Amino acid sequence: MGLLKRKAGNKRIRPRNVLEVKLSTAQVRRHRFRVLFYTSAASLAVVFALYVCWRVGETLLNVFIYDNQQYALAVLDIQTDGVIAAGQIERWAGVRKGDNLFQLDLARIKRDLELAPAIESAAVERVLPQTLRLRVEEREPVAQVMTAVLRGANAPAQNSVFLLDAQGCVLLPLGPSQRAVPLDAAERYPILVGASPGQFSPGRRVDSPQVRAALRLLAAFDRSPMAGLVELSRIDVSSPEVLILTTDQQSEVAVRVEDLERQLNRWRLIYEVGLSQGRRIASLDLSVMENIPLRWQDETPLAPPVSPKIKKTSPYKKRHV
Repeated sequence: MGLLKRKAGNKRIRPRNVLEVKLSTAQVRRHRFRVLFYTSAASLAVVFALYVCWRVGETLLNVFIYDNQQYALAVLDIQTDGVIAAGQIERWAGVRKGDNLFQLDLARIKRDLELAPAIESAAVERVLPQTLRLRVEEREPVAQVMTAVLRGANAPAQNSVFLLDAQGCVLLPLGPSQRAVPLDAAERYPILVGASPGQFSPGRRVDSPQVRAALRLLAAFDRSPMAGLVELSRIDVSSPEVLILTTDQQSEVAVRVEDLERQLNRWRLIYEVGLSQGRRIASLDLSVMENIPLRWQDETPLAPPVSPKIKKTSPYKKRHV
């Protein structure tokens, strides 16, 4: 029995099992190397194939699209709702005839157009094979500002003229070469005085509460019964709560910055009284709630006008809603 146990024990300590483990590990390593090699080779092949496809695709795009004269810009279709000349819009867009339509950055063209203070919005569209369509909405000026900047002790002050749209955006007047139509009488705007010159920067909105109140007044005036009877030639915005209006008839009217519609209706009633008596208003203070101060221009009655003035038509075609 002891001999049998010893032989059994000798079998357990033989090195055959150790050799089998070493052989199995080598096989695993060779297998992993082969897998890694084939995977790397396949990855390189895929990358190379993608590179070849990319180069071939790039060449095909250049040959059939980007270098194809069939898609060269030949027609620039420009439409605007205002007075800017098509040539000026083309210069602001930064495009030229002969440019490839597919190489044009439409987002860049739209951005450059809308950076011009006179343009409110722009739409850009490719129309194959050779047309680029530009649609422009212009800002409509409603008021004018004249500022004086001192250049030095002995140098004369330099006057600058700015225009404002209904939202308070500051515009630069268009030069004759930038306009499609010449300047006419319908583009004479009320002059705002009493505002700080430093707040007017082209392309930016004015933050002054007084200037914004004057713009609200102009919008309310166009909707009021006074529209077409008189024209506003000047608005003094130096006071924080009261606007002083001067009309083309040399009437001076003071209004509060609130409740504009009611004050304009009162103005119409007083105007009708003066019209029936052949008188013109010299000064009227509508900022007072009761016992409104009123002074006529003279004591001699004037002949009433035959008919009210016809409101001038703006050259801008947009309609405010």
